Amino acid sequence: MATAEPSVEADPAFRADVLAGLRSDPRAIPARWLYDLRGSELFEEITRLPEYYPTRTERAMLETHAAEFAEEIGPGRAVIEFGSGSSLKTPLLLRAIAPAAYVPIDISGEFLMDSAQTLSRDFPDLPVFPVEADFTKRVPLPYEVSRLPKLGFFPGSTIGNFVPFSGVDFLRAMKETLDIGAMLLIGIDRIKGEEELVAAYNDAAGVTAAFNLNLLERINRELDGDMPLDAFRHRAIWNDRLARIEMHIEAIRDVAFEVAGDAFTMAEGDTIHTENSHKYGPRDARVLLRAGEWTMRREWSSPGDRFALILAEALPPRTAP
Repeated sequence: MATAEPSVEADPAFRADVLAGLRSDPRAIPARWLYDLRGSELFEEITRLPEYYPTRTERAMLETHAAEFAEEIGPGRAVIEFGSGSSLKTPLLLRAIAPAAYVPIDISGEFLMDSAQTLSRDFPDLPVFPVEADFTKRVPLPYEVSRLPKLGFFPGSTIGNFVPFSGVDFLRAMKETLDIGAMLLIGIDRIKGEEELVAAYNDAAGVTAAFNLNLLERINRELDGDMPLDAFRHRAIWNDRLARIEMHIEAIRDVAFEVAGDAFTMAEGDTIHTENSHKYGPRDARVLLRAGEWTMRREWSSPGDRFALILAEALPPRTAP
């Protein structure tokens, strides 16, 4: 058995989700817990890998269509970025639309603050108000931006991490955070060949594997776990029926371990499902947005329709067609 490091104070929600996930059938732990400080750092490495096409494709689109974003969105909005991470793509949008403020929201507080400080140095005249929160729920925004028109920014095709019904709930929570009259610029990854998709989530350098398996290290560290790291491996598969890449942590031998005082066993080949990345065709994405109470305003597609950026708006409820 691996020897766990002294535990740090764990988030009660993390503890509850891990224990429930290890007891469930099939085993599954929500993807948001992959993003502690180390997980966030590893994900930023993933975005620079040659196999990981979404980041460079989306960056190219943000550069190419900057003038069109400015025309459609206009100046003076508060940009609210959900799951901001390192905010590497954000400067491209901020330079295009001349915003009045920027509010990055992320669950990883230490990573969030470092990124916000970097962006503040690059945009010294732009007020930046970082918010540490679970952005999948309604988030109270800083008072300083309460009266400003708002633009939600959700790049990176991260909406694909949600199963569709959860994605709809999240889009509705976004609307509650931003309110009627807000706009939303969201990245959507398209369906493409299985080989390319699997490679993007199982890179040759093993960075995605390290990102996924870091969850076990976090469990050991924060929940007094003794999960033997050498008993598990990363797996990425394409589920064509559900149009998604799935990431799993697979046991490579029979294993027994404890987490937070509870005992668990896994047989060789058993997995813990850690993340999905759903891919959407054009009509699928529009239906998802409509179900989430957003109306598409304009759509931009990369060459070959491999990736899309969609600008949507939160309109007042209608009582008639």
